[in-house]
Amino acid sequence: MKRDNANKYWNEELETLPRAELEKRQLADLQEIVQFAYDHAPYYQRSFDKAGVKPSEIKTLKDIEKFPFIDKTTQRDTQGVGSFLGELAAVPEEDVVFISTSSGSTGVPTMSPFTKKDFDEFQDTESRWFWQVGMRPSDRYVHALNFSLYVGGPDVIGAQNLGALCIWGGTLPSERLLFVLKTYQPTIIWTSPSYAWQLGEKALKSGIDPKKDLNIKKIIVAGELGGSIDATRKAVEELWGAEVYDFYGLSDIFGACAAMCEAKDGLHIAEDHILVETVDIHTGEVLAPGEVGELVFTTLRKHARPLIRFRTGDIGWIDNTPCSCGRTHGRIHINGRKDDMFIVSAVNVFPSDIEAVIRELPGITGEYLIRVFEKDYTCKYSVEIEKNADNTRADAEIAAEASAALKARIGVKPFSVVVHSDGALDTRSEHKSKRIIDERNR
Repeated sequence: MKRDNANKYWNEELETLPRAELEKRQLADLQEIVQFAYDHAPYYQRSFDKAGVKPSEIKTLKDIEKFPFIDKTTQRDTQGVGSFLGELAAVPEEDVVFISTSSGSTGVPTMSPFTKKDFDEFQDTESRWFWQVGMRPSDRYVHALNFSLYVGGPDVIGAQNLGALCIWGGTLPSERLLFVLKTYQPTIIWTSPSYAWQLGEKALKSGIDPKKDLNIKKIIVAGELGGSIDATRKAVEELWGAEVYDFYGLSDIFGACAAMCEAKDGLHIAEDHILVETVDIHTGEVLAPGEVGELVFTTLRKHARPLIRFRTGDIGWIDNTPCSCGRTHGRIHINGRKDDMFIVSAVNVFPSDIEAVIRELPGITGEYLIRVFEKDYTCKYSVEIEKNADNTRADAEIAAEASAALKARIGVKPFSVVVHSDGALDTRSEHKSKRIIDERNR
């Protein structure tokens, strides 16, 4: 199909559906997938029967609240049970054409299987996101994400289906990737926010000015929260002279499930594929749209392994109000991972809160490390930062400024701020950066 490059929508009818029509489609898909899961996945049949609920009870979208949650533990406990794909799978292995796995950062890696239809719809969604941020067939695109079992690896196919010239970069060493960027002059790259920053720094140190010597116009970031933190996003944009757009995905569902539009006010989530709830992290009580809690997703069209009320572990909220871009699908805002949140003096603290402060401070590199520990039976946190090589201010003065800024933004002062020289922190990574060390209960 010949597309109008001037049209900002990949699928205008779908992306601008009135909420009532969108929710009507969601309900039809929800009724079908819950019934399919009950009929074909041993776990769901057992779980629904134990909870005393039946798929036929779903008459409205709100009726999903009657059904039990699942989480990562459910996936691990059922994986490989009864079959290779396990008890959450709803199709035989013969129908599966692709599997990815989670990183295993919070436990045993979990598989995510796809039928041919699942995979094709996954890639069409990726094409939608790429088009949404402005990618067109005339672009040259570098996919600088891990291809080894990572669910974001195949997203490059969505760019190819759109018609862009695609360079499958993968996790090339920085020097090699900079060679690719300088030699082939691509216009768009996708990587993590921390690596986008580090790659720009390395370019400058090697005599390459990202703004003048390279041709990157847009940077897509994912895997960390930085792309949705204004200070981090703007710092990367300034370094590269490019627009930065944040994507959000889950290995449990597919590559990018949500993406920024030009308004950069949250990330539009593919509500044709995912029903979103927000629940209280302690009680599981369903919260109203706009309230902050744990995001719970139900897949509406993925048949290989349906996820019914999957607790993601991500803390955030959904905004269903109209977006200035004209798209009607809701926008999610992520505050952080439930596992990373810590409480100091009754204040919930996320690493993203700290990053937002650090990225705005002058004279420091933007690298940071958080240590969480107990002292006098109370949770405390300290922050380690780096000052720029040309920063002549005293370490104590820099630390005091950072401490005051953190207190003003978060509400609780760090126990200490430690200032290192440029490059002294071991936080730079070509993948996700490790920025929090929890020393409690060791």
